[in-house]
Amino acid sequence: MRPRRRKNKTRLGRILYGIRYRIGEYTLRGFVTILPRIPDRVLLWCTAFLARVSFGVLWQYRTRMVQNVGMALGDQLPTLGQQKDLAWRAWQNFARGILETSSMVHFAKEEIIETMRLDGEEHLQRALAKGKGVLALSAHLGNFALIGARLAAGGYPFSVVVKQPGDARFARLIDDYRTQVGVHTISAKPRREAVRGILKALRENRIVLVIADEFKSGDVMVDFMGQKSPAPRGPATLALRTGAVTLPMFATRRPDGSLALSIGPAIEPIIHEQLEESVTATTALYTRHLEEAIR
Repeated sequence: MRPRRRKNKTRLGRILYGIRYRIGEYTLRGFVTILPRIPDRVLLWCTAFLARVSFGVLWQYRTRMVQNVGMALGDQLPTLGQQKDLAWRAWQNFARGILETSSMVHFAKEEIIETMRLDGEEHLQRALAKGKGVLALSAHLGNFALIGARLAAGGYPFSVVVKQPGDARFARLIDDYRTQVGVHTISAKPRREAVRGILKALRENRIVLVIADEFKSGDVMVDFMGQKSPAPRGPATLALRTGAVTLPMFATRRPDGSLALSIGPAIEPIIHEQLEESVTATTALYTRHLEEAIR
């Protein structure tokens, strides 16, 4: 097996890389700062306009989305027109989600609670009563970024595992915004530090959000949307080793445009004699829950 080659940026490349992040940083700072001063109607119009422009310009993402929809939901949406329509609506929802996430920084806890309905809170309370922490199993679905803000506003201690941006200064800015809404960040790298942070959070009986649909790398092969995909073993391993309760959580938009955070019953891990077999079976079980929610 060949060692992976590291990409060494040239001096110009490093400068351009830094400039890109500085532009992103100051754009984000400015956007978040002026949000309260802009009327809601204007914000929604601008969001819709930018969504239309970006959907047209970023044609590679658009093409990939349509292909994924066809691959996963071709039996339900057999025509190309139907698949393109769903991709466009998903893009619109994503754009609106960015606006909502940015706006939450300025909201009081009561406003956050009013913005998103919470269903299945009894499952969360029952899980926390066991005192071993909660693993929140979710996906890049709906406005997943607001799960932490909603639960933190309700008084629940919340941490999230994230893959940080490559620029440390930009990463700190995003972490600061999470902190403002009561969300504690655990960096996914370095891995040993991430595990230590997750274990500490679980010992403190916190909720730890894990976005588990990153099927790009992993050493457990699962069936996902009709395809064999490598899935991360981390969530299953943590549940089996710590006894933390795993709860599916998804923040999705209702037909009337409102947001709702749905918490499902606990997902019991599958236990075999060998830990490896348990991890494989439990990872497959988690994947089935993710697929059901996405469909």
